Amino acid sequence: MRYSILGRSGLRVSKMCLGTMTFGPGSDWSRPEAESRAVFEAYAEAGGNFIDTANMYTGGESERIVGRLVASDRERFVVATKYANAVPGRNDANAAGMHRKSLTQSLDASLKRLELDYIDLYFVHWWDFTTPVEEVHRALDDAISAGKILHIGLSDVPAWVVSRAQAFHELRGLAPIACMQLEYSLVQRSIEREHLALANTYDIGVTAWSPMAGGILSGKYTRQNQHGGSVRLESMQLQELNARNRTIALAVDAVADRLDVASSQVALAWVMSRGVIPIAGATSVNQLRENIKASELVLDAATLRELDQASAFDLGHPYSMVDWEMQKALGYGGMFDQIDMPYFPSVR
Repeated sequence: MRYSILGRSGLRVSKMCLGTMTFGPGSDWSRPEAESRAVFEAYAEAGGNFIDTANMYTGGESERIVGRLVASDRERFVVATKYANAVPGRNDANAAGMHRKSLTQSLDASLKRLELDYIDLYFVHWWDFTTPVEEVHRALDDAISAGKILHIGLSDVPAWVVSRAQAFHELRGLAPIACMQLEYSLVQRSIEREHLALANTYDIGVTAWSPMAGGILSGKYTRQNQHGGSVRLESMQLQELNARNRTIALAVDAVADRLDVASSQVALAWVMSRGVIPIAGATSVNQLRENIKASELVLDAATLRELDQASAFDLGHPYSMVDWEMQKALGYGGMFDQIDMPYFPSVR
């Protein structure tokens, strides 16, 4: 396992994060503690140290399991969890949301379930558009001062929110944003418009959930099963296996066959090539070990271009103006093809 520095936090984290949304009983897609422990131990044995959970995963059971799994060597692991979503079963408006009351009760409950003294990386799980940025940031900074968390993360959040939070960090001395957690894969590349450029500008770490697009990029739906038929679509994820996504999945399969690796490894290696840490969950040890091999896979420039072209998407305004012939001629003094564009959101 190789390690990355998470933004400006100084934290050394595995280039692949272990997602634990499946840790805990209760669903067809989740697993009991014994099976989750086997996956965790395989990850730790490979050198992994970055664990991602949330207060509402499997009704809070994921946090309890994670806490027991890291207990014997707690300081080795970087534990990330989240708040803002209520634990299922509670009908209480203030049990959810990003405000200070929700943060306070959610953080204390997570520490109790995890049985930890502090949380390494604490995320706002999603942006609910009801609480001012400065209020959220101040409350998170206070949690750091109280010794309950070490670093701040923002998940599923507009880029302008993160930019404003960074301004409060610089102007008021509040803790910086250490990490953003966002959906990112060859199927879903929209964070290339704003978030990745923002992360590069402010040196913020980025972790990607659903890096295999809910299994679409794993070969699960495009390769033949042992009985000769295509595996039917039964993923919990929300995206359809439409024509575009199938084209991307087949391109990933083609690269995987050429390199003699699993499709999932190609999908994860592409995410890592962008400096993003994929959050890879697993329901079996074999699946976990297959995913980890992606950290050893380096895709060459030609292969990356091939995958980028297969997954091309509409950048929208104002980025699409760069393709206008008039803009190329006037905006770059006739030297468009000879000028590097380090802040352009997508590989050209």
